[in-house]
Amino acid sequence: MHLHKLGLQGVAEGEADRMNTDQIPTLPALRSLGTLADARPVIVTDTREQTPLRFANLATLPGTLTSGDYAPRGLEHIAAIERKSAADLVSSVTHDRDRFERELHRLRGMHFARVIVTASRDVIAAGAYRSNANPRAVLASCDTFEVRYGVPFVFVEDDTAAALLVERWVWLVCREIVSQANDLARGTGAAAQR
Repeated sequence: MHLHKLGLQGVAEGEADRMNTDQIPTLPALRSLGTLADARPVIVTDTREQTPLRFANLATLPGTLTSGDYAPRGLEHIAAIERKSAADLVSSVTHDRDRFERELHRLRGMHFARVIVTASRDVIAAGAYRSNANPRAVLASCDTFEVRYGVPFVFVEDDTAAALLVERWVWLVCREIVSQANDLARGTGAAAQR
């Protein structure tokens, strides 16, 4: 048992088992769950994103993300979304393949990770991009990376559709985290049974 992590520094190992519940500090984050009722998630946009998506429903703020281009604020360590245009995707699976695979490797450890491509599979299959890369090879790389790294590639028509989907994912990730925290506070649900 790691007493320091529980906020119980100075308590001997054997004493912790004999302590009554009045002596164990409460979880400070759970005291303020009531204020989450009116809160909306905020999307962190990586500062290196050259042409960020425009979000209509959720606020954004710039930040430096370890992985991905977009993440829910406060949950950057468990959820991230990498965005690719058709040209970016082709470059990522050809010339920048090693760097892209390192990025996918970082994403694979996240609770929620996606690569969103702002072009349809049909556009990629038709080779409607500036490169001599074989369209079948590009799509085969995407499919292989999905299996290898467990990070789904989602193809959408344009930036507007991508922005709406990123907002939806961020909201859903945040809703699940708040739901789990509520379950923990109530002593119910899957979070309490772990």
